[in-house]
Amino acid sequence: MNSLNQKCPECDGRNLFFTEVSSGGGYGPILLPGLGRLFRLAKFRVLVCEGCGLTRFYAEPNARAKLPTSRRWSRV
Repeated sequence: MNSLNQKCPECDGRNLFFTEVSSGGGYGPILLPGLGRLFRLAKFRVLVCEGCGLTRFYAEPNARAKLPTSRRWSRV
């Protein structure tokens, strides 16, 4: 993800930062059930605007590819 070419949709700021985190487990819920692999939960890429704090979570590409065939997810 190249944040240099992106701007925040909330404040038009260009100081965006990202990291990748697990989609859950431990004592919290699994937020992307059925989209990971055996013994590995799917991950989110989290994007945060330094200026206004807007935070967005994006499911990793491998997880998104499993959506159409997953029994745990329904098309809206």
